[in-house]
Amino acid sequence: RFGQVAEKAATLPVPSQVTLKDNKDFKILGQPLDRLDVPEKVNGSAVYGIDVIRPNMLIARVVRCPVFEGKVKSFNDDKAKAVPGVRHVVEISTGVSVMADNYWAAAQGAEALEVVWDEGPLAGLTSSDISKQMAELGQKSGAVAREEGDFNGAMAGATRIMEATYEVPYLAHACMEPMNCTADVRADGCDVWLSTQGQTGTHRKAIEITGLPASAVKVHTQYLGGGFGRRGETDFVTDAVESSKAVGRPVKVIWTREDDIQHDYYRPASYARFWAALDENGMPVAWMQRLVQPSLRARGNPRGLDSAGGVDRNSVEGAADFPYNIPNIRVEYVRIEPGIPVGYWRSVGNSVNGYVTESFFDEIAVAAKKDPFELRRQLLSKHPRHKAALELAAEKADWGKPLPAGRGRGISVHESFGTIVAQVAEVSVARDGEVKVHRVVAAVDCGWTINPDTIAAQIEGGIVYGLTALLKGEILIDKGRVTQSNFHDYPMLRMNEMPEIETYIVPSTETPGGMGEPGTPPIFSAVVNAIYAATGKRIRRLPIRAAELRTA
Repeated sequence: RFGQVAEKAATLPVPSQVTLKDNKDFKILGQPLDRLDVPEKVNGSAVYGIDVIRPNMLIARVVRCPVFEGKVKSFNDDKAKAVPGVRHVVEISTGVSVMADNYWAAAQGAEALEVVWDEGPLAGLTSSDISKQMAELGQKSGAVAREEGDFNGAMAGATRIMEATYEVPYLAHACMEPMNCTADVRADGCDVWLSTQGQTGTHRKAIEITGLPASAVKVHTQYLGGGFGRRGETDFVTDAVESSKAVGRPVKVIWTREDDIQHDYYRPASYARFWAALDENGMPVAWMQRLVQPSLRARGNPRGLDSAGGVDRNSVEGAADFPYNIPNIRVEYVRIEPGIPVGYWRSVGNSVNGYVTESFFDEIAVAAKKDPFELRRQLLSKHPRHKAALELAAEKADWGKPLPAGRGRGISVHESFGTIVAQVAEVSVARDGEVKVHRVVAAVDCGWTINPDTIAAQIEGGIVYGLTALLKGEILIDKGRVTQSNFHDYPMLRMNEMPEIETYIVPSTETPGGMGEPGTPPIFSAVVNAIYAATGKRIRRLPIRAAELRTA
C-alpha cells in the first residue's frame, strides 16, 4: 500500500542532490504496457461497487421526487411492506428507502409504495423556459473573463462583422454501472463500499451523517463502471449511509437506470453568443464570446465566484484561454440558475467551449475564404504546441486531398487539462439527414508520454463519449422533471456507428497533462465543421438533428 511505503520513506534521509535519469535511458516510461486490471475485468473477477456483498446485508431502492427540489409530503407503505422480502420502509433526506432481502423485493416494494409529493417551486419548469431565459440573458453584458485590446474600437472600424449564437442541452453521465453504495453504520464505526471518484467527499459525508470521528469511518474503493465526473458526487452515499443508520444493518443501495438518468447532476445547458470583426484581407481582428451557463463553482459556495469578479472559471475554461493570435479579445460570463442540478461532466466547461469556439472560428475561415486548417495554423504563432498538434493531425488525415463524393472533413484543436488535442473528422450525411462519422484522426501533445496505450485508449473513449452527446444526447425538462428515462430515449453510440480512430502522439518533454478528458472537446467541432464541408449547413444547436440536414 502506498501509505505504508510513504511512512517508511519518510524515515529516510533527504539527499542533498538528486541526479535524474536521462530520457534516453528510460526503459518503462514511453513504452506501451499492459494494464494490470485487464485480466480481472475480462474473467469477471473484478469487484465493482454493485458487486459488494456483506454479511446480513439488505438491498435498497430509494424512491425520489420526480421534480427537482421536491420533497416527501406523506407516504403509505402498507402495500410496500406486503411485498415478500421487504423489511423496512424509511424516509431519508433524499426520499423514501425501501429495504429488502434482495433487489427484486426492494424494486417491487418501491413500485408499490404510495407517495404524495410536495413538488416545490420547479413543478412548472420546462426546457423551453430555460432556453428563453438563456437567450434573454445573452442580450446582457456579463462578468469579464478576458479582455485584450479594444474590442469595441475594432468592431467600429471593421470591414465585416459576424455574429452567431450556439446552444447546447443538459447532458446526463449515463455510466454503464448505475449509482450504488453499500454502508454499514454501527455505534463504533462506519464502513462504506462504493465505486467513487471522490473518496474525501464520501468520507466527509459519512462523518456528517453518522456523527462519528474521522478515524472511525472507512471508505473501501471498488472498481467503477464509468465515472465521467458523476461519481464525484455523494447523493448515493447519503442514500446508503442514512438507510444503514436507520436500521442498524449493512445496506446496499442500487439505483435503476431510470434513477440514474432522471436524478443526475447534469452537464449544464449553455447559450453562447459570438461576435467577430474582419479586416479588408479577411483576417479576424476582434473576437468576443458571451457564455450563459449555470455555475459549478457556486454550487457548494454561494460566494464562490466573488474572488473571480463573478466569473466561473470552470465555465470559461477553453474560452478565456482561446489560443488564436487576434489582437482584440473579450470573453464574458453570465450566470443563470434555473434550478436543475449541474455537475462535472467529462472535460467540464471544455465540453461546451471546445464545440462553440472552434465552430465559430471555422465560420470565420469560410467567410474570409480561407482554408480552415491554414487560418488556424497562421494564427497559432504564439502557441507552437497547438500548431504542432494541428499540423500532425492534418498531415495524417490527408487534409487537402480529395475525398469520396458526399464526404467532408472538419478540423479542430483544443487544450484542456494541460493537454492539446487536434482532431480531423471525416463525415458523410445521407439524404435522410443521418450523419455517419467514418474516420477521426487525433494528434495529442500531453507532455511526457507515460504509456502510449493509455493515451490511445483515452482518446478513443473520449471521442465515443463526445460523439454520443453530439449525435444523440439531450436531457429535456417538462413540469420540473426529466422526460428521458433509459437508453431507448437517451441512447448511446452503437458499435456499428463507431468511426475508425487513429491516434498520433506529438513527441514532447513538457509537463505531463491529463488524458481522461481532453479527447472529448474537439470532436464536437471537428464533426460539425465536417458536416458544413459536406453539406454547406451549420450546426449551432445540439444534438445534431437529422431533420435539419434532410434533403429527401
